[in-house]
Amino acid sequence: MILHHTHNGSMGKSFKTQVNNFFPFTLSSFSIHQKNCGGLLVSGLLFLSTACSSTQTVSQAVPNYNTQLTPNTSTLRLGFISTNNAKVPTGPTGWAMHQGKFLPELQKLGITEVKTLSFPNGPNLNEALVAGAIDVGIYGDTPALVAKANGTPTRLISQEQVGMNAWLLAKKNGPRSLAQLKGQKVATSKGSYMHRYLIGLLQKSGIEKDVTVIHLLPAEAQAALERGDVAAIAAATGTGPLLISKGYPVIDEAKQHPDLPGTSVTVATETFLAKHPDLPQKWNQIKQAAVKDIKANPELYYKFHAEATRYPIDVVKTSFPVEQFPQEPLPPKGIKLLEGTKQFLVTQKLAKSDFKLNDWIVSPHQK
Repeated sequence: MILHHTHNGSMGKSFKTQVNNFFPFTLSSFSIHQKNCGGLLVSGLLFLSTACSSTQTVSQAVPNYNTQLTPNTSTLRLGFISTNNAKVPTGPTGWAMHQGKFLPELQKLGITEVKTLSFPNGPNLNEALVAGAIDVGIYGDTPALVAKANGTPTRLISQEQVGMNAWLLAKKNGPRSLAQLKGQKVATSKGSYMHRYLIGLLQKSGIEKDVTVIHLLPAEAQAALERGDVAAIAAATGTGPLLISKGYPVIDEAKQHPDLPGTSVTVATETFLAKHPDLPQKWNQIKQAAVKDIKANPELYYKFHAEATRYPIDVVKTSFPVEQFPQEPLPPKGIKLLEGTKQFLVTQKLAKSDFKLNDWIVSPHQK
């Protein structure tokens, strides 16, 4: 199986010899959403410029890795994944924000402001963690585990969603089975939970050496599939059911394999936790209350989620069933999936080192 990066051309080397490049930390753009626009900040690495208004994206510099950062610890910078530049996260955290119950609770810890930052995929969010540009991240378990194994100083404080499905979708009039993918190109977003699913699936099927996997962000992968440039894509929640509704056939799903679904995790930097050691307990109290309310009012939640992401409600219900939002900080099923994914990444040399999950976890039940 050959891994290509579509922006830089073919790497020209085997998959395993490209391990060090599999999850590169090269800075790319991200968005910060807040109510009021400030001036544009310029860093030594890169700056972004966008128009500002009360509802638009605010430009923000990406800090230099070598800069000694002294962030304002009364502001929490929260990163999350969005394929369509949503201004707030979804899930329990997003619901708590939507109801106006998030910041008032954090104010009890001395946190007076929350800034939300959206990223197209997990590796991009990891870049911001490395750069010290965010304090807390909500994203897929695969990039979070890789970041920790690579030495990024984070702690795991919660899981937002457990049992995230991924879909292997084929182009119309294309392959209809895994065997028919031999000699074909399959696209997905590198470093994501669906990438881990795809690799695991190809290996289980014994065809990993016969399939070319290329990196495309979700929107790019969808466009490539629609054009017929790739035989199939491994699609995430939201994108998968949306394409299915448009008639794209399903070859496989992660939920058909007990060890391949993903989880959404919440991590915090050690630096921020040193300033706010009570954050994990407070965070999980907020999450627990939000999950209870979501499950008591699922239709209201789905409506909020659909409006935030601009996905049809049927797609949201298929992608984000409320049963996948655990009240516990880290449910046993979630821990089991995390451990399995970690061992897979270590065995395949996609993570630089192994570590004990208990050394990463900081949660209310931990003394």
